[in-house]
Amino acid sequence: MTTVLTEAETEADVTPAAASQRRRRRVPGWLAVLPLLVFVAIAFGIPALAMLNGAFTVKNQTTGATSYTTANLTDSLQGAYLTALIGSVKLSAVSAGIATVLGLPLAQAVVTSRFRALREAVLTASGVLANFGGVPLAFAFVATLGNAGVLTEHLGLKDKGWNLYSFWGLVIVYLYFLIPLMVLTITPALDGLRSQWREAAQNNGATGIQYWRHIALPVLTPSLLGGLVLLFGSAFAAYATAAAMVGSAVPLVTLQIADAISGNVLVGQENVALALSLDMVLIAGLVMAVYLPLQRRSARWLEA
Repeated sequence: MTTVLTEAETEADVTPAAASQRRRRRVPGWLAVLPLLVFVAIAFGIPALAMLNGAFTVKNQTTGATSYTTANLTDSLQGAYLTALIGSVKLSAVSAGIATVLGLPLAQAVVTSRFRALREAVLTASGVLANFGGVPLAFAFVATLGNAGVLTEHLGLKDKGWNLYSFWGLVIVYLYFLIPLMVLTITPALDGLRSQWREAAQNNGATGIQYWRHIALPVLTPSLLGGLVLLFGSAFAAYATAAAMVGSAVPLVTLQIADAISGNVLVGQENVALALSLDMVLIAGLVMAVYLPLQRRSARWLEA
């Protein structure tokens, strides 16, 4: 005997099976994300909570009791600590501004080049140099432009007042990895400039300067500001290069944190390093709060 199933019966049998299969497909997705969430919670969440707790904790030297107060934050915004914080902001702003100005024309030259090999070589080198820092970079500049460096001796820079271990010497060192980072950041935005815009401007009698002033730069402004903010954050968080090259000659907040962690603080200010770290986190959060909206606005312009 042949059994004939109606359409309703068939759907009734298939629908639960399909629903069960969809549920089984969702579960592995959540399980795949779970290790990442656990890692983030352990690697970032626990240290962040410890830093936040320590920044507001002061230990009584007589009784050994701890109490919550804002004394550490107050100390981190006074005296040498405030000078170091301002020095870091100044160094980051100056180096990021110069890198933005120099990186834009370099990226434009790469984008408009007819040699594909040159473009790939420059972008590859930029990716490497943007991540080249720390002690190796400091040693390279000391051996080249230090007091007894090769170029210093060959060009007689020491007699002309050149000093690598100064604010402007550190700016030059930072430009070594900030300019490549700017090239990587602004290149996608330059690729998004449509050739039709330049052709339309030329057909209406606009010069190259007028095109850049009235069309290209307004479109690129969100990307440029976003790149500037990104470079500022990268320079602000740099530590190893400055520590290996200038030591305490240039006051920087990262160097002050290292000194405070090593115990080079006054009695009762053991947690001032955590307060300085919290100051850096707040500034970094402000930087990201500015960068993300600029990035989204730039994407809307270039994808429209």
